[in-house]
Amino acid sequence: MPEKRPYSSNMPDQNGRYHYTDEESTVWGELFERQIEFLKDRITPAYFQGVEKLGLTKHRVPQVADIDAQLSQLTGAGVEGVPAIIPPTRFFTLLSQRKFPVATFLRRREDIDYIEEPDLFHEVFGHCPLLTDSAYCDFIEGFGKRALSLGKNYSWHMFRLFWFTVEFGMINTPDGPRAYGAGIASSPSEADHTTSGAATLRPFDMKEVLRTPYRIDILQPVYFVIDSFRDLATSLEADLETLINDAKAKGDLPALYESAA
Repeated sequence: MPEKRPYSSNMPDQNGRYHYTDEESTVWGELFERQIEFLKDRITPAYFQGVEKLGLTKHRVPQVADIDAQLSQLTGAGVEGVPAIIPPTRFFTLLSQRKFPVATFLRRREDIDYIEEPDLFHEVFGHCPLLTDSAYCDFIEGFGKRALSLGKNYSWHMFRLFWFTVEFGMINTPDGPRAYGAGIASSPSEADHTTSGAATLRPFDMKEVLRTPYRIDILQPVYFVIDSFRDLATSLEADLETLINDAKAKGDLPALYESAA
């Protein structure tokens, strides 16, 4: 079996613009069209409102600078182009500044259904639409500030909170639970899984979230459901240092998946 080619960061030109090939533009368009249609009745209406506000379409690969400018006007948020993986302190610092880091490379066609690393499609299509919601941005900013203040000894559990909210969170709507996490928004299999009845949906509980293990390479067996983005932002007012220390002392809850091979 041939070894997979690694991805490398796309670098901007002197005007801060990123250039994408015709094939990359086609991949973006196919991913966008497929997933927008698939997300109907599966994701919060606020997500589709965000897509419209940002002017995201299948016809062009979005530019980081354009999204940054639009978000600045809408919610005082922003984005910054980065390599796929950045150090935790840099990650938390950007969030604390109300800015979201965006990987700028786009997946190849052979990886069109799944890529383990975050790429432009996951970052922009998955994360950016909800950055048009002020309460959601308050959570992002507050999360970054709390993570920085707690320090590296608490980073792992803060990433766990991030995983079950920003990446794989669910929210109650008048039509029932809907996704808002970017890992669901950008993945057809994950989006289907959340509404198929196969996954467990639980009310968001900070203590439980901090003790729930996860794997990045499987469909999530459990999702936590919030009532609103304002409630999510308010959840950061809890004594996270004490809660994380308690989670460490009690240990993880039993995993709802098999261990990786």
